[in-house]
Amino acid sequence: MRKKVSIVGSGNVGATAAHWIASKELADVVLIDIIEGVPQGKGLDLLEAMPIEKRDSFVMGTNDYKDTANSDIVVVTAGIPRKPGMSRDDLLNTNYNIMKAVVGEVVKYSPNCILIIVSNPLDAMAQTAYKLSGFPRERVIGMAGVLDSARFRTFIADELKVSVENVTAFVLGGHGDTMVPLARYSTVAGIPITELIAPERLAQLVQRTRDGGAEIVKYLKTGSAYYAPSAATTEMVEAILKDKKKILPCTVYLQGEYGVNGLFIGVPVKLGAKGIEQIIQIKLTAEEQAAVNKSAAAVKELVGVIGV
Repeated sequence: MRKKVSIVGSGNVGATAAHWIASKELADVVLIDIIEGVPQGKGLDLLEAMPIEKRDSFVMGTNDYKDTANSDIVVVTAGIPRKPGMSRDDLLNTNYNIMKAVVGEVVKYSPNCILIIVSNPLDAMAQTAYKLSGFPRERVIGMAGVLDSARFRTFIADELKVSVENVTAFVLGGHGDTMVPLARYSTVAGIPITELIAPERLAQLVQRTRDGGAEIVKYLKTGSAYYAPSAATTEMVEAILKDKKKILPCTVYLQGEYGVNGLFIGVPVKLGAKGIEQIIQIKLTAEEQAAVNKSAAAVKELVGVIGV
């Protein structure tokens, strides 16, 4: 029996994630949305692409959570983007209510699934899903670090004119302005990038990574990134479904690790069939720890607004 992945939200991120997952033949995919016709149309379009791709993945779109029953993984991309004139608290409260409705249905039909949260503000929405689902922390994972480290890797590879395959990068902390790209633990073919890139240039690459999402929004004007976020989500899905035990930076609920308790922030984890199979703790300098603490404080402020 093939694996089943349901994706809540059939916008750019959700539909593109469905595309990557189906084209890699990782699972059958159910796209679900409250808008009638859009998930059905996109699902059918993707299904009709499978003979060309020579893939036997089944894809369907629906407005009914019954169709998502017994999913192995449920990816949540639903939520509204921040609109002009909207306060951060308005966005938080609106997306909290959306998450509340989604998680209730997901738990009802797929009580044993692993939840991957992509909705923004990501850390707060992951915490919301964790608290509302009642799932163990191993089964609620936020997608952010894979995306942020991919952006950092892109900029490092371009700067040094090397293959992206040679570049590993780690990014800790919340998804946003306070993320902590760790240059000391980022390497090119095992060589720390601190040996290859001058400190002032490295600082510029770190800042560009922090601004990665905003840079794309600035170009698009009426939307945000979706190719890289959906590819990042797919890498996590693949690691879980294939039980790869892959070490990836993900947003997880910490219980004392990295000196953070009771909050979701990004750290390196081992992803396998059970979801988070290990949280990997690395030694931080005082400066790096202070940056992680600052990031955690920003997340704490957000979750305080919605009371999770």
